[in-house]
Amino acid sequence: MSIKEVAVIGAGTMGHALALVHALGGCRVMLHDAAAEVLARAPTLIAAASHTLCEAGTISTDEAEAARNRVLLADTIEQAVANADLIVEAVVEKAEVKRTVFGHIDRFAPASAILASNTSYLDIFPLIPAARQKNAAIAHWYSPPYIVDLVDIAPGPSTAREVIATLHALYEGFGKAPLVFDRLVPGYVANRLQAALNLECLRMIDEGWASAEDIDFSIRHGLVDRLALLGHMRKMDYTGLEMISNGLAARTYQPPENAGYSAVLARLIEEGRTGVRAGKGFYDYGDEPVEDLLHRRDLGLLQLKKMLSKTTGGQG
Repeated sequence: MSIKEVAVIGAGTMGHALALVHALGGCRVMLHDAAAEVLARAPTLIAAASHTLCEAGTISTDEAEAARNRVLLADTIEQAVANADLIVEAVVEKAEVKRTVFGHIDRFAPASAILASNTSYLDIFPLIPAARQKNAAIAHWYSPPYIVDLVDIAPGPSTAREVIATLHALYEGFGKAPLVFDRLVPGYVANRLQAALNLECLRMIDEGWASAEDIDFSIRHGLVDRLALLGHMRKMDYTGLEMISNGLAARTYQPPENAGYSAVLARLIEEGRTGVRAGKGFYDYGDEPVEDLLHRRDLGLLQLKKMLSKTTGGQG
């Protein structure tokens, strides 16, 4: 199936970025959000992201302009999905919101349209109308998706094989790195690893073993270079599997339980320290505009990505 017309439902943190990804891939994109102010802000965010890609030499100014021109705003879901070959759902991670959105999509989208959800953890398939099940799948991205290449692709119980093949071919054609699962695995691979890391980091802070600065210092100076070059399993090979086995046998490490709560997170959130968009979280970002913070992050990621592509070669 040829994908030329794409609808992106949800224009927030991931939605506007996914609109840019698909537009850079040559698709015409209809972008919709139920919040008028979120939709109105999307072109500015798309322009800023494409400018950063140009600044890093990843795309040309002509390519950026062409991509921006391929993104159109839709006031309604009906307008967004009416002619869609592919519908990308990127709304808030709440089951009932997604169920409502899928119901609207079912009313107005062509029967042949592929429905791809960007959900991180939810099993969205019970939320999708029965008639859409064979064309429904998960295509989960990581922020910012116009830089980070991994795309988790997973079928539902009734998803047609050709739908997964189409999504894989589409995103591989974009120059992305699709990873296909044979079933829904909550959290996929990368999010499960991040979840385990989150639990351990929060435990160390909650129990007073280390500060946020200590943890980031240890990651940046002890882990990130080796993980970036080798991945984790290859790093284990370099360490030696007997040493890994001996470490397990010693039982000196016990992972934290997920109690569904972190004292430090609760305190920070109560204080309004919710992250860069609030100007503070674990760190204080002062009065620096969030756009500048994201711009600096994106440039750094692009530079790192370029360096790693030269360094890792055939290491996968």
